[in-house]
Amino acid sequence: MISRRSFGKALGFGTGAAAVSMAGLGSAQTASAASGAPLGTPAAHTGFPRLKQVRAGLLDVGYAEVGPAHGPAVICLHGWPYDIHSYVDVAPLLAAQGYRVLVPYLRGHGTTRFRSAGTFRNAQQSAIALDVIALMDALKIEKAVLAGFDWGSRTADIVAALWPERCKALVSVSGYLVTNREANLNPLAAKAEYAWWYQYYFATERGRLAMQDKDLRRDLTRLVWDTVSPTWDFDDATFERTAAAFDNPDYAAIVIHNYRWRLSLADGERRYDALEKRLAARPVIGVPTVTLDAERDPFTAPGGGASYRDRFTGAYEHRTLAGIGHNVPQEAPAAFAQAVIDADHLLGK
Repeated sequence: MISRRSFGKALGFGTGAAAVSMAGLGSAQTASAASGAPLGTPAAHTGFPRLKQVRAGLLDVGYAEVGPAHGPAVICLHGWPYDIHSYVDVAPLLAAQGYRVLVPYLRGHGTTRFRSAGTFRNAQQSAIALDVIALMDALKIEKAVLAGFDWGSRTADIVAALWPERCKALVSVSGYLVTNREANLNPLAAKAEYAWWYQYYFATERGRLAMQDKDLRRDLTRLVWDTVSPTWDFDDATFERTAAAFDNPDYAAIVIHNYRWRLSLADGERRYDALEKRLAARPVIGVPTVTLDAERDPFTAPGGGASYRDRFTGAYEHRTLAGIGHNVPQEAPAAFAQAVIDADHLLGK
């Protein structure tokens, strides 16, 4: 089966470095050891095998799948402005260790489509989380390790909090990201507000029109990549592979609704009210969890995870990845994959 020692060998470092990585990545030295190479190593893969489609709930979901069909399931969830290529190097590492790795396009991205033209293009947090449950049901996956960053962290956190029976373990970049709309009405420190500039841009009609325009959309999302991952030396081709997912006909509507909903500038749907009420109470997460903070991500809160530690009540580890920005799985794929392995084995420690 999958062992931490064998995973360390697969990543190309010896027993000593593997032992260090299992202790956590709390410093630049241990973070580098865990990846077996500098964490900013250029991507080795450029794409996935043929994508699949499955009807799941409100959606026809496009997803990548690698690894043995009967292996333990890992579902990797991307954020904005990203797509499944954030996991293009993570997935093969996990698949080589026997995991069945699924990487779905979120609603409004890539080949994922709404099954009905009449469905409201809703991007509130509980709706996106239910997409994951529907995908698991459609693929007959009873339980999976969930791993994500950005929108993906939030979605994985919600599934782990509200449906813990479906979540074997959790990897969450930036920790506990469940949205509290009432708290979001309060101003942040000026530096934090500055980092969220696009959230306020999307609250305007100009921002909405920019997201609908292919050229302006590409310029805007590329700017976000550059600013939130200041140490990541990616090339134009890497960005363009992901930007193709933004040509989904529902992309602008989903992105705009997500950010406006968070600021209480757009309504959700009443069918999700009960779930949102539970989420507003900031439910704890009891499944085994590894949280990751990216040192160079402008959205990483100070304090080494202290601000959200009380939201995780089960087996838990926290790591800070030195020199890494917002797109953690693509910038530090080995460290991210290591976190998945470790989260899956936390109860056995």
